[in-house]
Amino acid sequence: MSRATWQTWAPGTRVVVRRLRDDLPPDTPTGTLHGGEPPFTDVLGDVVAVDATGLTVRTRRGDVTVPAAAVVRAKVVPPAPPRRAPRRAPQDVDDAG
Repeated sequence: MSRATWQTWAPGTRVVVRRLRDDLPPDTPTGTLHGGEPPFTDVLGDVVAVDATGLTVRTRRGDVTVPAAAVVRAKVVPPAPPRRAPRRAPQDVDDAG
């Protein structure tokens, strides 16, 4: 069996991984909807670690470990765009005139 592309990724690589959800009943067929929800979810972030059992991706919400058996598709993506500055509240205008 050849190695999957994601198994060659170095830590720090920005990726998106489509994975099977781990909160579905075990008898849910792949590719079908369960209760109106898709059986897949995406993990977007930077690779922390990769080994034969899966990979760990650091997302904005924390580290997510994806087992190898749950990886459906995976690809490298461009760096995240810079975050916008927070919006400021409108300044009070002093109409003294």
